[in-house]
Amino acid sequence: MIPQNFKDFLTNTDNTGLYQTIALIFFMIFFISLIVLVFSKPKKYYKEVSEFPLDVND
Repeated sequence: MIPQNFKDFLTNTDNTGLYQTIALIFFMIFFISLIVLVFSKPKKYYKEVSEFPLDVND
């Protein structure tokens, strides 16, 4: 049977729970690493980067 849409693909698969768990783990790893990256940079870095558009010394 050819699935008509994405919902049919997930409902007709035996390993649906496994796919959903793997997707959840990947998303959580991505967002947690993004949060760690943002908070690990010093505040001075964001201050300098925020002033780049205002810098007229090209």
